Formats: sequence, C-alpha cells, structure tokens
Amino acid sequence: MRLPDSVTGSFLVALGAAAAYGGWILPPVPGQPVGPNVFPLVIGTGLALCGLAIVFGIGHSFEEEEELIPLEHGQAVSPPPQGKLYGLRALLPPALLLFYVFAADRLGFIITAAIMVYVTTTALGAKWKLALPLAALSPFAIHLIFGKLLRVPLPAGLLPTPW
Repeated sequence: MRLPDSVTGSFLVALGAAAAYGGWILPPVPGQPVGPNVFPLVIGTGLALCGLAIVFGIGHSFEEEEELIPLEHGQAVSPPPQGKLYGLRALLPPALLLFYVFAADRLGFIITAAIMVYVTTTALGAKWKLALPLAALSPFAIHLIFGKLLRVPLPAGLLPTPW
C-alpha cells in the first residue's frame, strides 16, 4: 500500500510539532543557556520542516523515474540477489541498542559508537573504504555535540577524549 506524499508529510509535520512542543514545555536548567529542551525542540522543528517539504513536493523533481525494461517472451524476472539472512537486518537497530547498553560503560562511547557506525554502514551496503573513515570520525563529532554543546556526560571507557 502506497500512501500519498501529502499524508506522510502531514504525519511528519504532526510528529515534529509534537516533539517540538514536548521540548518547549520542559523546564530550563537554571544557570545554563542550553537545557534539556533544546534537543527535542531542534529535532522537532527540523522534522516538521522536512514534512512540509514533502507535502509541497520540494525536491520531488530530483528523483529519477525507474526505467522499465520490457521482457522478451518467455523471459522470467529474477529478484535481486539476497543472502539467506537478509531479512534479519530488521533486527539490527534493537541489537545495536542492546550492544550500546552493555558495552558503553566498559568500552566507552567512542569505541562503542565506532563499532555501531561501522556495522550499520556495512549492513546498509557501504564499502569498507567509506565505512572505516565514517566509523573513525563520526563518534568524535557526536561526542563533541553531546559532550560540549549539550553537556551530556558520555562514558569515557578505554579511549577518553582529549576535551
């Protein structure tokens, strides 16, 4: 079943508005310019803006239509090659969440996040030439955002950050 873009975009606008409202009603932390209300407010606003872009069809013209190749008489359509465990990829997000819960205190955020990024990118089909640099750099960027900007303490573990 395919839903029109106006329905899915409207759902994202409503979800983003709810997240932004939830962040808006959180009480500020005295003495800190950035409190717990900033993150849901920013994410909700971005989600609502993306939903509006979907509703109004912004960027729809950049999508390429799939070219259909007519079949000759007697030619069968073969599905794309997939392994026996291809369907188990749906269990990857909860498995990675459990991995983070159990490994973050021992290994630390940087190592745990690097493993999670590498596993996710390779499961989504990225080659190791892209997956390795992404796994090496993105945990530091995320740690900077959460540790310095949002002041969320993250576990240091085996590889503490220099800041």
